[in-house]
Amino acid sequence: MATILVTGGTGTLGRPLVHRLLDDGHDVRSLSRHPHTGRERPRPHSYAVDLRDGTGLPEALAGVDAIVHCASSPTGGDMEAAGRLVQAAKAARVPHLVYVSIVGVDRVPLRYYRTKLAVERLIEDSGLGWTVLRTTQFHDLVLRLIKAGARSPVLPVPSGVRVQPVEVREVAARLAELASGPPAGRVPDLGGPEVVGARDLVRATLEAGGRRRLLVPVWLPGKSAAALRRGGNLAPERAEGRRSYGEFLGERAGGGVVEG
Repeated sequence: MATILVTGGTGTLGRPLVHRLLDDGHDVRSLSRHPHTGRERPRPHSYAVDLRDGTGLPEALAGVDAIVHCASSPTGGDMEAAGRLVQAAKAARVPHLVYVSIVGVDRVPLRYYRTKLAVERLIEDSGLGWTVLRTTQFHDLVLRLIKAGARSPVLPVPSGVRVQPVEVREVAARLAELASGPPAGRVPDLGGPEVVGARDLVRATLEAGGRRRLLVPVWLPGKSAAALRRGGNLAPERAEGRRSYGEFLGERAGGGVVEG
């Protein structure tokens, strides 16, 4: 089996991806600023590497067959981190770099989306063998955003915006499949099983947590909001995810995760 390095290996996507690769029998290296600790899953080889400076990256990449680049930060630095990763991967002669991106990075002019698109192009032009998978928003992200907004008794909801949430473990399974295969270029997008209005998502989340809030529709100005209302963040033709947001909420509510 392959030796596969996962950047952001302790994150929302990186953790289930590491577990999936281990279950598939691969030799897995998990790269993170805060690496795995404890004895729950001792098999990943953990590397404490900060892609913002790249210290320790050559040692982590030695003998690697594929990289899955999951590490990302909405606060900035992704281009610099990707540039360091690409240069180190070229020096180590890594044959395959897999990158997870977002559906709509070429249609929704959010700053974070523009950065993700720039990273895509950096990887495509790197000279490495590459694969890029774009996905819709994770269930976990939708839940986190709604919970943050629900701290107030009045919760603004963007009018006309729809979302297509996808299960992060399904994304991890697809990435594991891609990483164990040959470079495939830009592969078909992966979207969740249903397109849901923002208001319906908020209502479902509040009900699952047993909370009541006053929902206020808000018409957001600007090009990014207009692109979202046009569905630039959606991939209805690639609704291949199986687990709905409602099913995700049901599982989380049982564990008390929706409250708070």
